[in-house]
Parts: sequence; structure tokens; C-alpha cells
Amino acid sequence: MSSTRTVRSMPTLGAVVALAAGMLVALAPAPAHAAAGATLPFTSAEAESATTTGSRVGPDHTQGTLASEASGRRAVRLNSGQRVEFTVPRSANAVNVAYNVPDGQSGSLDVYVNGEKLTKTLPVTSKYSYVDTSWIAGARTHHFFANSRLLLDRSVRAGDKVALQATGVQVTVDVADFEQVAEPAARPAGSVSVTDRGADPSGQGDSTQAFREAVSAARGGVVWIPPGEYRLTSALSGVQNVTLQGAGHWHSVVRSSRFIDQSNSAGNVHIKDFAVIGEVTERVDSHPDNFVNGSLGPNSSVSGMWLQHLKVGLWLTGNNDNLVVENNRILDTTADGLNLNGTAKGVRVRNNFLRNQGDDSLAMWSLNAPNTNSSFENNTVSQPNLANGIAIYGGTDITVKDNLIADTNALGSGIAISNQKFLDPFHPLAGTITVSGNTLVRTGAMNPNWNHPMGALRVDSYDSAIEAQVRITDTTVTDSPYSAFEFVSGSGRGYAAKNITVDGATVERTGTVVVQAETQGVATFRGVTATGVGSAGVYNCPYPSGSGAFTITDGGGNSGWNNTWSDCSTWPEPGEGNPAPDPDRNLARGRTVTATGSQDVYTPGRAVDADANSYWESANHAFPQALTVDLGSSRAVRRLVLKLPPQTAWQARTQTLSVQGSTDGSTYTTVAAARDYRFDPATGNTVTVNLPAGTDLRHLRLHVTGNTGWPAAQFSEVEAYLS
Repeated sequence: MSSTRTVRSMPTLGAVVALAAGMLVALAPAPAHAAAGATLPFTSAEAESATTTGSRVGPDHTQGTLASEASGRRAVRLNSGQRVEFTVPRSANAVNVAYNVPDGQSGSLDVYVNGEKLTKTLPVTSKYSYVDTSWIAGARTHHFFANSRLLLDRSVRAGDKVALQATGVQVTVDVADFEQVAEPAARPAGSVSVTDRGADPSGQGDSTQAFREAVSAARGGVVWIPPGEYRLTSALSGVQNVTLQGAGHWHSVVRSSRFIDQSNSAGNVHIKDFAVIGEVTERVDSHPDNFVNGSLGPNSSVSGMWLQHLKVGLWLTGNNDNLVVENNRILDTTADGLNLNGTAKGVRVRNNFLRNQGDDSLAMWSLNAPNTNSSFENNTVSQPNLANGIAIYGGTDITVKDNLIADTNALGSGIAISNQKFLDPFHPLAGTITVSGNTLVRTGAMNPNWNHPMGALRVDSYDSAIEAQVRITDTTVTDSPYSAFEFVSGSGRGYAAKNITVDGATVERTGTVVVQAETQGVATFRGVTATGVGSAGVYNCPYPSGSGAFTITDGGGNSGWNNTWSDCSTWPEPGEGNPAPDPDRNLARGRTVTATGSQDVYTPGRAVDADANSYWESANHAFPQALTVDLGSSRAVRRLVLKLPPQTAWQARTQTLSVQGSTDGSTYTTVAAARDYRFDPATGNTVTVNLPAGTDLRHLRLHVTGNTGWPAAQFSEVEAYLS
């Protein structure tokens, strides 16, 4: 999102709730699906896997560290005179390098091919890095890396050696992309060339007016942008019924931070095969520093573009119906890569490569009107450094399919499906939200505002309950630093996340858990297999305490994640096993609790809030009454402590009750038979109920049939202990 974010400050979460086991059934193998990610014309090589005289940095997931923003969370630092040498993975005549230099510095990398130094050097600068967005809660200085590209003066083959050597400045090299760039394309017949209208291909003169005249003259035809570099000092507008075409994005380059800025268009705009490289060094949300700001109109397309050093690649409002955005590279934006900002219908965003975004790399935000029947498909997203790889904020019948997302940083999941509105009028998720065939690698991050992590794939009922049908299928989650699937109400208001199915997921190595459930709701899991789970299968602690249960329904075929984190008062650390049972810990504190009824403000949650002065009171004159506490998992409970407020104003009374228990929440047995228990302020208004050896329960129920002091059941605290 390019607008200001509001995120919760969330205290330690309280309640663990239902893990409802369903019928275990054999599932048919999941159907084969397309490979995730874009088909790319280049092959990347990681610096940390190359030969180097420098020093390797990382891995590190800590917000604000250089390695946390690197591909694979690792890179190579070169002091002046040091080098990193890549073995070329494919035939190539060009290279693009992701790098970092210290703040305030610039320099170059010398380039060697098979030991021979080239005349050309690769420029490096901190100019586009070290972005600060103090108005975004939880943000720190970020956007450490940038990209620099170079056409080599020769072709290299797979197995050749290309070395980069720092000269006069420290450079941290992250990754190198090797590519075989085609010769410049020929001018289309009948096209209007910008140079015929006076554009300067040397980049020295201002070509803005020439571009405007060419666009006007070519209405219904093609504007040709020949090889060269063109400087534009203001945005184009009134662009409609025209094609803008270059000779290829390595050959035709437009230098402009604002290329098209218009609120409406008749459409049929087709933009392809050139680069737009800006000079955006900070993020100013009130500035339209975008390749496209507004509308291209219906039935338009953007393809084969190289977009770099902008605030946003495409910030799309108004009518963009049936827009196709494909085969583009979007690099080094200080905010989103692309944002469908409401009203989009039938938009297809596919086969794009995005790296180093300062916000969501790809987003749909249903502001003013819903985005409908639109999709993000087969995109590759790498290193968004302040938000999500892909984010869907509201909308109807949206598809996120076959994308590859890697290395998210603070405030971000790999994929977020969310009802966070930011502004009104907002249109929540509706219809069917399809999330299919996506691969998430090292995604999810610690949220500094919540002080706990965000999962690789997050479903977030932030500002309203999830009412849409959310269908998550064939997901691969690899090396998540924290959890694989998170269900949360990010505002801390406990809206339900429901109507969710997760089918056919493969989870390999999570730092903490497979399922991180932090709000009420329900999800069905089928065929979800996990290996290398760091802490426990499930963290099930809805917030706020007493807001409701999150039920995980086992639809069969699940394996490797059947245990639950035992202590909702703590967050599991990556690789930390479940804590050993503490016999002195109150197992009922902060857990989800329900009752047959309650009187006025005296709700069930008051019986597990660790405050003996607040209390639950059942409906009056309506015995029998019951209070049920979900302990989160089956426990060998041996002792209950029941309390009423200790003040002397509470006169002594006797309550008649029995204790019942269940492991599944549906079938209950009597654990302690009905008897009278006397509560007396003189002895602290506390009673103890000892349970027999062999008691094993998850759901603890107090069944009350009488109270001599008031015509209702009453408890200020219900405590459960292992000894």
C-alpha cells in the first residue's frame, strides 16, 4: 500500500481454543499444477555461492540489518580491491547486479570476463537506498539495496567467469542476473517516431514535448521510441488509443519519475518494450512519482517494460478494465510495485519479475469500488522490504495463482488476504478468493508493532470478519522463519476468519509452527504435510481473550504437525520446542471460555482474566448453568481452584456443582460428582476441587445447579493445575 498504514499494538495474547479433529480419510493425490513464478529471460547467481576474496554476511532476519533484505538473507561484502567471481550459468551478454554501498557513498565495480578487465564499469550508489518512512508504524530505515545493469561488450557462455571488483568504495553484492539481450527491434511500419518530433536520444535535451506531439499524432497507431536515452521533465496525459513501443528495454530508455498521470482514458493503450528509470530517492505519498498514475482505460496492456527507481510502478485508479500487465521487470520502487486501487475488473497481472519494493510488491486495494475478477498469476517477487509480496485488501472473486515469492521483511507475509481497509469506502473480501499453486520461500517476518511474527501466508480479518470463501490450494512453504499459515485479526479486535479451506500444502522447515491462529474462526485442512517444524504444529491463541474459538478441522491426509504450543503467555522462538509442563501454571488463564448464559456485563471471560475482583454471573433464576473452559490441548488436570471476589461484601454462600471433562468438545464425562462447595470471605472466598488420577481433559466444564447466595452461578476465577 502506498497510503499510511495503521497497525495494532498487540499485548501478549491469551486464549487457546478448539482443535477439532475430523474424520481421517484417504485423499487422492493433489492434481499437478503449473510451476510457480515467472518464466524469466535471465538466470540469477547468488554472490554468497560464488568465489570471493571478500566476506560473506548473513544469514539474518533481523529488521534493519543488511542481510535481512538480501536474497537468501546472505550477501558478500567487498572492500576496495576485493572481488567476487561468478561462474556464468548461461549464455549472456548483459548483467544486472543487486548491490549496496554505505550511506552517502558512490563508486563503481570493475568488471572482468575470464580474467580480462572490461573498459566499462558498473556504477554503484547509495542515492536510491536508505529510505525512511517515519509515518509508517514499525518502519525503520530500509531499502538498502539497488540494482545496476550493464551491457557487456561481448558474449559469454555457461561456465565462463565474470568477476566484480570494488574500486574506491565498499560494495555488498547480493545477486547477479545474467541475460542474453536481443538486438534492438526494428521500427514498426507507419509508426510516429519521437525523434521525428524532436526528441533527443542522447538524454541531454528535454524530450517531453516531442513525446506529447508523437502521442497526439499517432492516435490509433504506434509511437516509436528508437534506441537511445530520453529525458522527460513532466508526465504525459491524454494517452488513449495508441501504442507506445521501444526497441527493447535494454535499448530504449526514458528517464522520468512520472511517465503517465491521468485520471481517465478511453483505453486501448499499449505500452511495451522500453525502460522507464526514475530519480525517486524518497517516498512521498502525495507525489505521483509513478510510471502510471491513474487510468490507462479499458482493454489496455503493459508488457516488456523495465521500471526502476520510481515510487510505484503502476498505481491504477479509475477504469482499467481488462488490463493485462505481463513480462515486465519492476525494481527498486520506494513503495508498491503495482497497486489496483479499486474498480479494476478483469485485470490480469502475470509473468512479471519484481525485486526490492518498499511496500507491497503486488497489491489489490478495493477502495471506492471493489476490484473484481482480477488475478496475479505466475509472478516472481523477491525482497519486498516493508510489506507483503502479494496483498489482497478486499475485492470480489480474486485469484492469486502460481506465484513465487521470496524473502519478505518487516510488516510482511509472502501473501496476505486481508480485510484491512486503510480508508473508506472500502469493499471487503467477497465471493471466492482463490489462492492456488503458490510457492513461498523464506517469507513471513517479525512484526515490530505486534512484537510477534507474521506467517508466510496470512488471512487477516483486520477491520471486519472474513465472509468470502477463501480457497487455499497446492501451497509450498519453504524455510519460513516463523509460521506457514496465519489467521489473525490484525487490529486486535477479534473479527472472525472463517470460510477457509487449505488443501494440498507442503511445508518444509518452519521456524516455529505450521498454523498460527490468533483470532476466532474456522479453517479446514486437508492433505497438509509438514517436515522440519521448529516448535509445534499449532499455535492457537485467539485475541482478545474470550473473543471466541478458532477451530481447526482435520479433513484428512495431514501429517507432521499434530501437536499444539502449550503456553499462550509466550511466543515460540524459532527452533524452540514446546515448553515442559509447569505444575504451578494456571492452565485456564486467558483461555477461551463459554457459558450457557451470562448476566449483563458479567461475561464468561471474566472467570479466566486473572482478576479475582471481576466475575462471571450466569443468567438468573435459570439453573442448571455451565461454564466451559478450553485448555487448548488435553491435560492431566489434578486440581481446580474456584474463586469469588474476596471482599467481605460478598457474603458466604454454597454452590452445588459437578466437574465434567471432554477431549473433543462434544462428548463429556463426569470427573467429579455433584456436591456442595462453601465460599467464605473469611477464608478468601476460595475452594479447591481435587480431581482423580487419570483425569485427562481439554474442555473443562463446571455444571452448577444451585447457589445459596444468589440465584445464579458465579465465579471470579476458575484455575486449573497439573498438581
